[in-house]
Formats: sequence, structure tokens, C-alpha cells
Amino acid sequence: MSEYILEAHNISKSVYLEKERLRILKDVSLQVKRGEYLAIMGPSGSGKSTLLSILSCIDTQTSGEVRIDGIYVSDLNKDELTEFRNENIGIIFQSFNLIPVLNAEENIEVPLFFSKKQIDGESKVNELISIVGLKDKKNSFPKQLSGGEQQRVAIARALAGEPKILFADEPTGALDSKNSEIVLDIFDEFRKKYNMTIVIITHDIKVAERTDRIVYIKDGELYERNPER
Repeated sequence: MSEYILEAHNISKSVYLEKERLRILKDVSLQVKRGEYLAIMGPSGSGKSTLLSILSCIDTQTSGEVRIDGIYVSDLNKDELTEFRNENIGIIFQSFNLIPVLNAEENIEVPLFFSKKQIDGESKVNELISIVGLKDKKNSFPKQLSGGEQQRVAIARALAGEPKILFADEPTGALDSKNSEIVLDIFDEFRKKYNMTIVIITHDIKVAERTDRIVYIKDGELYERNPER
């Protein structure tokens, strides 16, 4: 078993705007160890969210390869990729993306309907909702929750299927400092409990400094050191 759970080699992404080719990512290579907590930083428009989408199997690259836990996900067809993502990857979005007609408990349970893992749904939901501190809000609908509470539900939902890697796109971007600290403490707790690999996109250096390692992206290129300095 490789020490790296995530390996990206020469990832490029291009789109065409009115016949003009726009290179969003330029030969990006990255390795992430099992259990590592990694932050990717960069200015708006640098390509960091596009990179996260490719690494989390939401989007596909123009060229290059991505391997997750020994599987070349670039070789999977659409159905295989969906199944692989459901079984191995958890994703947290800045905009929460909760289902408005489901309460907190039901939102957390959603990934379990698509998982082939033998997970006790009731036990898992109770565990997660307790860890994120929302036992008294389990019957509340998203519109009845604050932004920080919605993000905590989103975190619990992303972890319900026991993913190997958790990806988070600006998870504290819409939160105040108090709720940001709560979210980051939850990440720390899950990481210690499950030795989970976490890859986080952030523009906040205070958030990034809580991780094991920071890499930087600028103009579609990845750097181990901040290119601004």
C-alpha cells in the first residue's frame, strides 16, 4: 500500500471562450499522504476550486492523471466514477447545499442511501450529529438553522459514508470567527478519531496554519512555497 492516498500528475485544465483557449490549470502535480491535513491557498481565479473539483472527482481534467488509493480515477467511466466518489470521497461546499425539505438528521443520512458499505444509519447519524453539537437541532430544517449550524450539518453529511478523503471548498468562508473555530475543531476531532485525510481550499491564513502543510496556486500553477513572497 502506497503512503500516498492521493496522487495527481501533470493535471491541466483548459476551456474555450469564443474560440480562445484559456488554461486554468497548468501541469499541476501533487501528492497527499494518508492521514495528512493539507491546505491549498491562492487568490480568486487562481484555479484552486477547479483543482479541488478534479481531485474530488466532480470535474475531469483536460490532461494528466489522478490516482486515489491506488485507483486511476481518470480511467473510470461516468457510472464507475460516481460509485467511486460515493464510497471514497466526502465533499463540503461553502454554500452548504443542504436539501431544504429535509431536516438536519435526514440531510446527514442522504449519503447512506447510495452507499454499499454496511453502515448502521441510525447509529452513524446519532454519532455525527452529537459530534457536531446539533442533537437539539436534529429535527430542524435548513431555513431554521444559522449559517454555522448549516455548515456543521453539511460536514456531518459529508462524513456519513465514512470517506477516505474529505475535501472542503472554503468551508469557513461564509462564517464568522466563532463558527469558523467550531468547524475547524470538528475537522481536528474527526481527523484524530478516524485518521482521515483532509484537503481544504482556503484564502484564510489562520485556517491554513491549522493544517499539516500548505501549498499555493497562482495562475494555474502549484507551488510548495508562497510565490508572493
